[in-house]
Amino acid sequence: MPASWKVTGSYFEACNCDVACPCVFLSPPTSGECTVLLAWHIDHGQFGDQNLDGFNTALAAYSPGHMLETKWKVALYVDERANQGQRDALTQIFSGQAGGHLAGLAPLIGEVMGVKAAAIEYHTEGKRRSMRLGDFADAEIEGLPGQDGGDVTIASHPFAAVPGFPAVVAKSKQMTFSDYGLKWEVSNKNGFFSPFAYQSA
Repeated sequence: MPASWKVTGSYFEACNCDVACPCVFLSPPTSGECTVLLAWHIDHGQFGDQNLDGFNTALAAYSPGHMLETKWKVALYVDERANQGQRDALTQIFSGQAGGHLAGLAPLIGEVMGVKAAAIEYHTEGKRRSMRLGDFADAEIEGLPGQDGGDVTIASHPFAAVPGFPAVVAKSKQMTFSDYGLKWEVSNKNGFFSPFAYQSA
């Protein structure tokens, strides 16, 4: 019987689309293709008997066209501070193998380029989110100032990495990625952040 699990924490993403990304509304990417980097920080997590508190995970994805109509290339990175059992748990959760929301992405993925353990630094400060992924990636976004200085949010969007939470709309300061023969560098493009909660069915 598969292990029961639950992870909660904070998440952000940065992509090459203009703000706000049209992909979440089931429209094509701004520039015809999508390069996106997602990062998760787990505040509280349990997978069977494995404690996952405090670990970080990142996913890089490339879609050559409309995200629901083309096959993606993806690479998963799990926190190198985790032991082997914890790394396996993180891999199963964030690859969708363990079920839950992320399992819904599996039909969209054409190639898993690899899974690596890496140093992942995740930082939250006010409206800013940033992540450094070893020598592979760097990303920083900042929430757009809304009315009266509040957050600009979208809710119930049909295509979401994190269901159940309004996404704060942000803009990237920078987002770079270089691994598996893919390389991109963008700034002043779309970002989202929110809490997240995933669990087994």
